[in-house]
Amino acid sequence: MESAMPSSTVPGQYEQTERTTPTRARERASYDRARVHAILDAGYVCHLGFVRDGAPAVLPTLYGRIGERLYVHGSTGSRPLRAAGGAGEEGMPVCVTVTHVDGLVLARSAFHHSLNYRSVVVHGRARQVTDPAELTAALDALVDQVVPGRAADSRPASPKELAATAVLRLDLEEVSAKVREGGPNDDPEDLSLPHWSGVVPVARSYGAPVPADDLAPGIPVPAYLTGFTGG
Repeated sequence: MESAMPSSTVPGQYEQTERTTPTRARERASYDRARVHAILDAGYVCHLGFVRDGAPAVLPTLYGRIGERLYVHGSTGSRPLRAAGGAGEEGMPVCVTVTHVDGLVLARSAFHHSLNYRSVVVHGRARQVTDPAELTAALDALVDQVVPGRAADSRPASPKELAATAVLRLDLEEVSAKVREGGPNDDPEDLSLPHWSGVVPVARSYGAPVPADDLAPGIPVPAYLTGFTGG
């Protein structure tokens, strides 16, 4: 498996580029490597954008991170995977986004309603993973991205399953985060209006694990899953 740290990376910060510089609310942008990683590691669903037959297309899919690389899940029959495979070493131009909503920001005016959020945007060229060792590591990362510890507690993919699965690799080089925090930004002339103003927090939660109908008796809920769901 190739190194997960591209030679062009700089410790601590990603390089700011024209594509990673927002046109609005630039003060919310961040190029801090640790912050980008934290936002990516907190999720598992991304949106993969690419050009298909001359038109833009965006697909939701799963992802996993290993070091300075994202691995995006797909099938061998999907169009982006076929396009990336046909692009060779040059890769297919893509844009990957990850977003978490942390709060509904309700202002006194409709115009100033907003969301508190954490997001990451990655630009680059995606390449299909063909090395068997890297593909196995990428699939483990995808499983553990959803439920940490699960890859070691499940049967590895068979050769037939590996042949039917495709993964795109995208180096984290041209990347930025954007975060909105805090309360509403009401105009001074609106502060006396009789409308409630504030934030409704949004949080992700998981219910208690429900065993499969055909689960053999005596198999307990694993500790990593108990901790993941809060008991």
